[in-house]
Amino acid sequence: MKCEPGCGACCIAPSISSSIPGMPEGKPAGVRCVQLDEDNLCRLFGDPSRPDVCHQFKAAPDICGGGSKQAMANLIELERIT
Repeated sequence: MKCEPGCGACCIAPSISSSIPGMPEGKPAGVRCVQLDEDNLCRLFGDPSRPDVCHQFKAAPDICGGGSKQAMANLIELERIT
């Protein structure tokens, strides 16, 4: 499955504990990553400074559902239960 262009749910909903360029302490859940541009695309995609956790995330139907709203809801729920 390919990411839905402009979704950005994986860059907003979950917490990220590793350092991100511009966010050295990582980011809390629900906070927009500073590397997410105005079109909800990652500025670090393909860049070696992109955190491993971001690189390892793969879009999947059970996570992303049928679109960005479902992806956000699913990721918020996963964050809540973990």
